[in-house]
Amino acid sequence: MSNQYLLASDFDQTLSFNDSGVVLAELIGIKNFHDRVKGLSQINLVQQGAELSYLILHDPEFRRVRREHLVETGKRIRLKHNVGQFAKALETLAEGYNFSFYVISAAPQEIIESALEGIVPRENIFGTRFHYAENGEVSAIIRASAGWGKITVLEEIRATLGISHDHIIYMGDGSSDLPVMMHVNSYDGLTIAVSEAEFITRVAKRTVLSDNAMSVLVPVMEDVLRWDSARIRRTFAQHGLMLREWGKSRTDQLLIQESPEPISVDSHAEQTHAEAQAQ
Repeated sequence: MSNQYLLASDFDQTLSFNDSGVVLAELIGIKNFHDRVKGLSQINLVQQGAELSYLILHDPEFRRVRREHLVETGKRIRLKHNVGQFAKALETLAEGYNFSFYVISAAPQEIIESALEGIVPRENIFGTRFHYAENGEVSAIIRASAGWGKITVLEEIRATLGISHDHIIYMGDGSSDLPVMMHVNSYDGLTIAVSEAEFITRVAKRTVLSDNAMSVLVPVMEDVLRWDSARIRRTFAQHGLMLREWGKSRTDQLLIQESPEPISVDSHAEQTHAEAQAQ
């Protein structure tokens, strides 16, 4: 059990290029999806990734959404390159290591299942679940895997698998992933951001930017398996892939402005000394 790991991932913008809400809105002919989401955020009503579920349940135009619309939306979602290969690679990544792959997302369950059909087993997908009325309309939300709710789902999976907290790997891209990333970090797990948004990269232990899902294996190979770059490149080559560009960098972002009254070195030292004496 010492080499058994739980790798959990968000869905929208993490395993896919598309936002489920945008694709669903286009499918049923609704415009200004982002404006609707922005409105919910501005009034602090929904800010943890469950905006689409809230709209489906309460917005008059989204009330016409049916299960078949969600399934069709999943078929139209554009996944990142090699998501299927990524899932298979985890099964045989290293001898003696077992990586259990799960998807935890606020996106509707039907959308994720449809998009990842044949890639991730349904029992390994935890999205937002709806209750449907007799006329097919969404009548209630059974469970939403969003924000802090992701922690609950993650802990239930971890307990079922019997995995220690420090053997959890979580990857995500947005604000709805912050609570679960902070939770995983507090127990010395590994968190991976797949977005360059500052609010997520400041929390995640590693950040990987690529349009290929296989890229997430790099921090897993480095931080979990302790492989060097040569072995990592060989492993990618064995999967028919070549790391053409692999840039490691750390960027300091500063905002510098002119002081209203320039201070000389001597006066600055005197001021610092005076402040120290006062304390």
